[in-house]
Amino acid sequence: MKTEWIGLAIQAACQAGRKILELYATDIKVEHKADHSPVTVADKQAHTIIRSILAPSALPLLSEEGRDIPFEQRRAWKYYWLVDPLDGTKEFIKRNGEFTVNIALMDVDRPIGGVIYVPVMDRLYFAEKNRGAYKVTDAQATLGRIKAMDAVALDELIASAQRLPNRQAARPFTLAGSRSHATQELEDYLAQVRSAKKDIAFISAGSSLKFCLVAEGAADQYPRLGPTMEWDTAAGQAVAEAAGAHVLEFEGRTPLRYNKKSLLNPWFIVELPDQQR
Repeated sequence: MKTEWIGLAIQAACQAGRKILELYATDIKVEHKADHSPVTVADKQAHTIIRSILAPSALPLLSEEGRDIPFEQRRAWKYYWLVDPLDGTKEFIKRNGEFTVNIALMDVDRPIGGVIYVPVMDRLYFAEKNRGAYKVTDAQATLGRIKAMDAVALDELIASAQRLPNRQAARPFTLAGSRSHATQELEDYLAQVRSAKKDIAFISAGSSLKFCLVAEGAADQYPRLGPTMEWDTAAGQAVAEAAGAHVLEFEGRTPLRYNKKSLLNPWFIVELPDQQR
């Protein structure tokens, strides 16, 4: 894996995030796709920015806003980008700030690098396989001091970042869950956990922030017992796994896989091993 690829992804996510913030301050016009999910001009413009910045990598790109690539073509890919230009469009429309830009670097069916940028918080999460997961709390200012995101600059960014997980003080067993996509199955699972553990807490969050909560050590589990697409989860999985968490199919407890014929994910769970908590 080329380290400069992650540098490109960091640049792309942060520039897309700046554009999203500009549009966040305007009247938000909402359209709907064929599957009835919402889409805004912010989704589309962020996709265009990301595609342009990642172009020098010469890698294929699969994005929520450019998803119509036949499986017969995708199945031959080795390295490629998997992108959600605006994860949490519903949160963007609600103006609650809980939306992200997600860019994952994929190796066949596994994420090996990931970048998540949270525009409203100016928070950056990034990870590279075998190098760990990191958090930068003042991303735009930090990146502004770095002229070109090459391998040396990535080392500089890592030196100024917080390595994840950041072990928390004593707290109850904590689960993270979706703010806009709660399901009865999730409620049933929470009831099971409550019956097994007397002291638990639950954090609602939008977009890929739930992966980040586990990666940081602020939550022990993120069970997703409802539909997601591959671009929703790949960057989060890269960050969580690089922080030492497991991202597993809920039923079989096998690692979540990608570039399937259907881009729909099965139910899954993100969890920190006991020794990481």
